Amino acid sequence: MAKIDILVGTTLGNAEYVADEFSAILTGLSHENIIHMTPKYADLDPKSLWLIVSSTHGAGDLPDNIAPFLEEILSQKPDLSDTKYAICAIGDSSYDTFCQGPEKLAQALESCGAQVYVDKIQIDVQYDHVPEDPALAWLEQWQDRL
Repeated sequence: MAKIDILVGTTLGNAEYVADEFSAILTGLSHENIIHMTPKYADLDPKSLWLIVSSTHGAGDLPDNIAPFLEEILSQKPDLSDTKYAICAIGDSSYDTFCQGPEKLAQALESCGAQVYVDKIQIDVQYDHVPEDPALAWLEQWQDRL
C-alpha cells in the first residue's frame, strides 16, 4: 500500500483535526502514514506522498509550526523530483490572504521539482464550520488512486 507523510500547519487546531481524520481513514485502508506536527525535511520520505494540511496565519503566512519547513525547503532547495504532494488548505475568505500560506509552500515544492498529485482543496471556514467534512469528501474522491 501507499506511504503518506501528513504535514500539518495549524494555529487553532482545525488542520490538526483534519490530519487526524485523514490518518484514521488512511490507516483503515492499510496505508502507512505518519503525522508531522513540526515537519523537517530529514524526517520525510521524498518518495512518499506528502499530504499537506495547513491553515493560513497572519498576512498570508504559514502557521508557526510549519513555517520553518518552508524556510528549510527554500534554503536547501532539495531535489524533489520523486515527490508528489496534495494540499488541503484551510482559511477564512473574509481575509484577502485566503489560503495563501499553503500556496507559498506549494510554490516552493514545485520549484524543487515536486509534482501535484491531485488538485488542492481550499476549505473556507466561513461556510464550512467543520472543515473535516469537505476534507474527507475530497480525500474520498481520490483515495482509490493510492
